[in-house]
Amino acid sequence: MAQQQNLMDQKKLCCSICLDLLKDPVTIPCGHSYCMNCVRSHWEEQDQKKICSCPQCRQTFQPRPALMKNTMLADLVEELKKTGLQAAPADHCYAGPEDVACDFCTGRKLKAFMSCLQCLVSYCEQHLRPHYDSPAFEKHKLVDPSKKLQENICHHHGKVMKIFCRTDQQCICYLCSMDEHKDHHTVLASAERTERQGELGGSRQKIQQRIQEREDDVKLLQAKVEAVNRSADLAVKNSDKIFTQLVRLIKNRSSDVKQQIRSKQKNEVSPAKELQEKLQQEITELRRKDAELEQLSHIEDHIQFLNNYPSLSQISEPTDSPSINIHPLQYFEDATAAVSEVRDKLQDILSDLWTKILLTEARVDVFLPQAEPKSRAEFLQYSCQITLDPNTAHTRLLLSDGNRKATVASEKQLYPQHPDRFTDMFQVLNRESLSGRQYWEVERRANEVSVAVMYKDVSRAGYESGFGNDDKSWTLECFSNTYAFRHNSISTFISGPQSSKIGVYLDHHAGILSFYSVSDTMTLLHRVQTTFTQPLYHGLGVFGSYGSGSTAEVCKLE
Repeated sequence: MAQQQNLMDQKKLCCSICLDLLKDPVTIPCGHSYCMNCVRSHWEEQDQKKICSCPQCRQTFQPRPALMKNTMLADLVEELKKTGLQAAPADHCYAGPEDVACDFCTGRKLKAFMSCLQCLVSYCEQHLRPHYDSPAFEKHKLVDPSKKLQENICHHHGKVMKIFCRTDQQCICYLCSMDEHKDHHTVLASAERTERQGELGGSRQKIQQRIQEREDDVKLLQAKVEAVNRSADLAVKNSDKIFTQLVRLIKNRSSDVKQQIRSKQKNEVSPAKELQEKLQQEITELRRKDAELEQLSHIEDHIQFLNNYPSLSQISEPTDSPSINIHPLQYFEDATAAVSEVRDKLQDILSDLWTKILLTEARVDVFLPQAEPKSRAEFLQYSCQITLDPNTAHTRLLLSDGNRKATVASEKQLYPQHPDRFTDMFQVLNRESLSGRQYWEVERRANEVSVAVMYKDVSRAGYESGFGNDDKSWTLECFSNTYAFRHNSISTFISGPQSSKIGVYLDHHAGILSFYSVSDTMTLLHRVQTTFTQPLYHGLGVFGSYGSGSTAEVCKLE
């Protein structure tokens, strides 16, 4: 009973911050007590948040209360210490099923604070103190608590394994190295760890690089999905609008046809009805006359018969019989046939349209983009041969070296007239369209050169014919000491190492266009991520005064 009372007294005299017996106990205004240093440290941490509160009841104080030693509690703690008992640890300090327990504690074990790789034992904070206080433990290696310490012991000899056998790729003890591993290649485990640690760093670097590449792939794929979704949404919206217009047009035409048929019907029926009424009147008059004559024929009195006969026997001359042509049914059959013909043609058009839609769907390929090349050797795997097209060259551009080189000439070249020729800008396109993944390089000998890609239907005259002045061309403008990327009449100036050689990488399917400064190394100048909807062509723009000799050449890559 006395022991239980002592345990209760110990709990009352423990600091709830450090969980130890109170040292220089102080009582704050809410009535709770702490070690003076513990509560000061607690409040100093709170000063950063402009709060001063009790750790237990959370009551706040302002201003921060002065701390005075509680002499009564200090005396009680001293009396308790004289009994030789220590403060009982809180319940959360004891080891649970998932915790590493102290190997030295008896009874209910405390949580281990550290594990020793030399002793192969785990210690609570109290039992660990000799490792800090005694020089004998100075070289012992302390690590976070571990349940796997016994794995460091050789199961054959019961010794600590500090050697690594490279021949068998396993950890061994020193007795193993003199026994079954006697002639094997062995090193200290610490030395092997150092070497493997370096390899681990390299492996992590590769993994992080792959993570970055996959994240880039995910972004590209997401961009592709978003582009497909935007395109599909726009196509649905436009198709719905067009079909609505088509339905409205058909309804209007249907109304027109009905109106025309009814109009023709009226034109045919109205004269017929008028004639029908006249004929009906004539029939009525003739019937009346016939009735009078019949009545006359029955008169027996000869004198009365003869007197009435002259007036009744006179019959008016008949009107000319009308010419009646009955052809309205044939007319309306022609109208029905015409409408049927329109229906058949519309069905054919819709059938062709559906086929085109199916082919378009087959071309919508959502794919995982391949990694972009990193070194020039990798880029050269996608090198392509570029041949400039004389039919597109401005008349002041002289093409040479197998139509790979363009030079500003002093005189006009005698090129034949062609609709694809640039007339206002010193520019030229290549012959072959670009698709898939391709790489080429351009070497310049001029102050200003444009290296571009564009759709073939770019303008050939006026302001819009300049590379980058519309939404159909993307160009890197190379000046004497700077670069600029231009698209849709918007220029973005770029800082980068000056080089006479520019590398261009295109991944048409992924929508990637990259420009590089090429010297001993490759430096990315600008990268475009978009969606290309048509085949692309390479373009060169060479600018300088007539006869200046300004030149740009598509390099012959081996």
